[in-house]
Amino acid sequence: MTDLQTSPAASAARAPGTGSSSTIQVRPRPRRLVRRTIKHVVMIAASIAMVYPLLWMVVSSLRPNDEIFRNPSLFPLSFNTENYEIGWNALAEPFSHYILNSTVLVLGCVVGNLVACSLTAYAFARLKFWGRNIAFAVMLMTLMLPIHVVIVPQYILFSQTGWVNTMLPLILPKFLATDAFFVFLMVQFIRGIPKELDEAARIDGCGHFRIFFQVILPLMLPALATTTIFTFMWMWNDFFGSLIYLTTPENFTVPLALRQFLDTQGASNWGAMFAMSVVSLIPLFLVFLFGQRFLVKGFATTGIK
Repeated sequence: MTDLQTSPAASAARAPGTGSSSTIQVRPRPRRLVRRTIKHVVMIAASIAMVYPLLWMVVSSLRPNDEIFRNPSLFPLSFNTENYEIGWNALAEPFSHYILNSTVLVLGCVVGNLVACSLTAYAFARLKFWGRNIAFAVMLMTLMLPIHVVIVPQYILFSQTGWVNTMLPLILPKFLATDAFFVFLMVQFIRGIPKELDEAARIDGCGHFRIFFQVILPLMLPALATTTIFTFMWMWNDFFGSLIYLTTPENFTVPLALRQFLDTQGASNWGAMFAMSVVSLIPLFLVFLFGQRFLVKGFATTGIK
């Protein structure tokens, strides 16, 4: 065998501290650099286009009413915080009253979805009973039904029970696992949990309820967080359901309260409406800010075995 001698030029090309391995710095090609630049420019432009309406609403909440539509730029001529003071007390009740109504509605719906959907998902994922696949398919078919198909019979039912103009028609269905999307999400998540954990708990004498509450439920935190965030966002912004079932102003939620600032026959207080819209977005922003990592984890781990 012969020994191979490396030249001084090859030795100098080696990276320091890497032994026999060499480091080669490859500069990006001009075409690749152009593609990356165009991609980033397009993404930045799309981000600005999506954020612009929100920024315009925030800036408009600081303008007088006569300057809101006269100056469409994001640089107001003068900052005016009176819209927040006027909007907070402009309606029949302080705006905090409507925020409290929405909070009660959202909390009730969140608790209902977490309890009912998790139990239903455990039954579909772990229990074996006759007609399970058929029931699961029927549940998924309800996702294709628009709300306008079921709103009339639901309204007749709740009207006959005397629950119209209360929160019950909006909260009670959540305790019956009517949101098939969250049931499907949790079913896929539970199917990704190893069944050996159930078998080990069953050997220790646990029944289905103890297995669910002590084994499955603690592992479902990402799916539960995803359900909480989406339920909060959907119910906080729900206008159609509140408009159907809530009739008196003292029971209005935030979307119905914001609608009261607009008058089709008289003057509309756009500045106050934009100001209270900004206030109503703060809870959504905080919930999404603190729960986004659970949201991403919940979607990333759903269905992965």
